[in-house]
Amino acid sequence: MKKIKPKKGQESVWDYPRPPKLEAVNKHIRIIFDGEVIADTNVSYRVLETSHPPTYYLPISSFKDGTLIEGTHSTACEFKGVSFYYDVKHGNKTASNAAWSYPTPKGDFKLIKDHIAVYAHKMDACFVGDEKVEAQEGDFYGGWITSQVVGPFKGIKGSWGW
Repeated sequence: MKKIKPKKGQESVWDYPRPPKLEAVNKHIRIIFDGEVIADTNVSYRVLETSHPPTYYLPISSFKDGTLIEGTHSTACEFKGVSFYYDVKHGNKTASNAAWSYPTPKGDFKLIKDHIAVYAHKMDACFVGDEKVEAQEGDFYGGWITSQVVGPFKGIKGSWGW
């Protein structure tokens, strides 16, 4: 696949750095699950990493009480540290391992302590501003695709050998 050239006002994920960087976001972010807004904030962070759409981290305080249930799954990132996963629950609906956080993030990522990221494909909808995001393909990747970013994105079948 060929790298898509960004238009005015867009970013190419192939111009994002490696190692990744953390960037503050002051756009309105909403997450809908089981037909209800379960998270809502105007203050968050996004992680920008080569070939990935941004991953958004919202303050844990922006989630409705009782919607995040600590799980037992964890993974490790060479840049951010060890992550721990949460199930997302509302009403009678549960999404297993749908969210994660870094309780003791490393280096420049210390600002995402007490912040949560979610897999968009496990939610009813996620919004950046008024735009509904698309989920990055693949069960491992948590990037949110908006009209602001162009790819191709890591995780799309047949692209760049992933």
